Amino acid sequence: MRIGVFCSGGDAPGMNACVRSVVRGATSAGHEVVGINRGYQGLVDENLFLDSLGEAKMSARSVSNIIQRGGTILRSARCQAFQTEAGMQKAVETLEKFKIDGLIAIGGNGTFRGLNELVERWDGRVIGVPGTIDNDLVGTDYTIGFSTAVQTAVDAIDKLRDTAESHERLFLVEVMGRHSGYLALYTALAAGAEVACIPETPTDIPGMVDHLHSLQQTGKKSIIVVVAEGDELGGALILQDKLQKAKCSFALRTVILGHVQRGGSPTPDDRILATRLGDFAVRSISEGATAMMAGEINHECVLSPIKDSFSKRKELPKEMIDLLDRMSK
Repeated sequence: MRIGVFCSGGDAPGMNACVRSVVRGATSAGHEVVGINRGYQGLVDENLFLDSLGEAKMSARSVSNIIQRGGTILRSARCQAFQTEAGMQKAVETLEKFKIDGLIAIGGNGTFRGLNELVERWDGRVIGVPGTIDNDLVGTDYTIGFSTAVQTAVDAIDKLRDTAESHERLFLVEVMGRHSGYLALYTALAAGAEVACIPETPTDIPGMVDHLHSLQQTGKKSIIVVVAEGDELGGALILQDKLQKAKCSFALRTVILGHVQRGGSPTPDDRILATRLGDFAVRSISEGATAMMAGEINHECVLSPIKDSFSKRKELPKEMIDLLDRMSK
């Protein structure tokens, strides 16, 4: 069997570990692997990974010493052409030209929407592997890259807390998450933040100001507020302005972590998850599965319909929201 693999959309720490797992899992079972550079754009452009001999083939040696590296050796891109019928047909032609029987795509929401369209136009087998720091896909407890992104944000907040404490300030720390508050909530819990502003819950400015004032009255010298970029008020800078107008008693500063959250060496949890899911995707596709996402639920590898991963909303655990509320008091 000839299996294609690519990464698409925003990069996430652990993508390299997953590519490595796909390649080694496939070759150990006697399959060939074709690496596709720059995701769907690579399919449209026929941009394939070439080995040292110039062949469009990946071997175990192609993925040596990459498990600890952030980013992706296959690169990633967003492809406007694939959103057109002509672009999708060109992608199908590339798959057929290089005799690819199955395709494993590592990515997030947009990647899986693309796979869903490809399934309608190509008769090969398709499996998605969840690689996104947002942890917003239904069908898996955690996505590849989430653990590392939380670690990166927590490291930054630990440093900011020193400055906040020294100057008796409130820091608003904006993390990624346009539609999901997972990253903000888990970062807030791990960093001991006092407040998390997330898309799933309304942000009550007067209530927040009262809460912060009560903390100050008990002798609290520093405050960390973690803000998801998709918070309904519009992010940390807008929230800072609203808190100032509401006469928040703390001096305010805003830090936007931005794309730094996507980089860095993946945590052991992300490396293990990526390795498990990459290998599971290979085994699933070789057994005939298609139009499915490979995820992990309750420490078990599971398949779920690819369409469910993005068409259903992944709810935040209410007990985690309640836990943060109790810890902040």
